[in-house]
Amino acid sequence: MSAQAKIFVVLFSGINVGGNRIVRMAELRSFFEELGFRDVATYVQSGNVVFRSAKGDAATLSRQLEAAFEKKWGFYSRIMVRDLGWFERLAAENPYPEVAGEPTKLHAYALERAPTPEETARLSEKCTGPERFEIRGDVLYLHAPEGLGKSVFANLIPRTLKVPATARNWRTVLALLELAGRSG
Repeated sequence: MSAQAKIFVVLFSGINVGGNRIVRMAELRSFFEELGFRDVATYVQSGNVVFRSAKGDAATLSRQLEAAFEKKWGFYSRIMVRDLGWFERLAAENPYPEVAGEPTKLHAYALERAPTPEETARLSEKCTGPERFEIRGDVLYLHAPEGLGKSVFANLIPRTLKVPATARNWRTVLALLELAGRSG
């Protein structure tokens, strides 16, 4: 592959959740390879892929992958593609470094777009529990001290913010960065 190839990280929404919409990671790796991507690696069953491509930007690749995925598997999954630089900034700009050592209590939401001030204010009004959050551009950082599963606020984020998103815990964020580093 040429020196101009870029590393991308793909975050799927809504696959392999609750035993529904099952996509095996080996099949997903093959799917990406068949599309011409190189150095394809997956991480855990929730739909995380790292690959290298000399063609396309994140937005174009997202659209292409969504269409090809729906054609192959017969259902739609929102696919967010981010380049390695975006992922490195996500990690570097973590506003809660003091809880990074508790990776199941710190989450990053990849947002389809940066929320408006009104959308952010609406979400702030709902944050009344032990959780705290911060939005930096198109990333929402959530510290859920009791874990995501027990967080009432975390369940309110999609309905209140109304910006398409997919969340990953900090352990996954770091693992994807490591995979992307190996790819580079």
